[in-house]
Amino acid sequence: MNILQIENLSKNFGDLKVIDNLSFSVPEHTVFGFIGKNGAGKTTTMKMILGFLNPNAGEIRVCNEKVTYGSTGTNKYIGYLPDVPEFYGYMNPKEYLRLCGEITGLGKDKIKERTDEMIHMVGLDGVNRRIRSFSRGMKQRLGIAQALLNEPKLLICDEPTSALDPVGRKEILDILSFAKSKTTIIFSTHILSDVERICDRIGMLNLGKLAVQGTVAEIKDSNRKDILQLELVSKQNMDQLVQKIKSFPFVLEAISSENILDVHLKKAQVNGKEILAFLVKEDIEILRYEIMEPSLENVFLEVVR
Repeated sequence: MNILQIENLSKNFGDLKVIDNLSFSVPEHTVFGFIGKNGAGKTTTMKMILGFLNPNAGEIRVCNEKVTYGSTGTNKYIGYLPDVPEFYGYMNPKEYLRLCGEITGLGKDKIKERTDEMIHMVGLDGVNRRIRSFSRGMKQRLGIAQALLNEPKLLICDEPTSALDPVGRKEILDILSFAKSKTTIIFSTHILSDVERICDRIGMLNLGKLAVQGTVAEIKDSNRKDILQLELVSKQNMDQLVQKIKSFPFVLEAISSENILDVHLKKAQVNGKEILAFLVKEDIEILRYEIMEPSLENVFLEVVR
């Protein structure tokens, strides 16, 4: 079942087209990484999902119900964590979550049960001081607790790890990985290592369009370029070696830099062995032999180029 379905979505601000005929879906209990450089339209898309912005064209459905601008009907299914969550600083975490529960209409017993559960899940047990004294990471954790309080079907996180240190980022990612078992998550970010760590599927947004989408493995495989990287003990006679390597019929290109040689070739897994045998025969000492895997960073840079 798809928790979120977006079809042919477009949004203009005056003459500027921010979202251009965007379509994608997010299956239940997955983490969907929504990737794009700053200004790509990620936050605009999220605001349309929440009914805060009116699309110029297209349709959004959450749990198979149509999202309507200005109506919060479908937001009963959604928890939302903005990039910079705001709180009542004079409250402590339990007081704040109790208020959120009352606003959403939860019963008293349910509020206590969910508050205790969420406080434990985000690692704020025993933290009773006022929110105004919290670090950025603690506020993000409390924001996730608030967003999950009402047991939403869809959790939208707009760059939740931005401006956090490595420890804070790990804590937030661990929480989101755990939350996947309870909900479906859209995770907007431009930190590609975070995407590779927790996302099941990703979509790369560029110029308002989804340029690439699929699982991390699918995207890497579809953009795979067979490159064999050799690190040699010495750069001596590198020019002659490059010319010999280029003479192999399966080699497309060979590029050297100091003692590193990148060989672009067909069927690296098979033909790389022939290159290796040649180097051994020529008594050329090798420090490293590696068939390069495509990275999300390389794919992303090609998409936005």
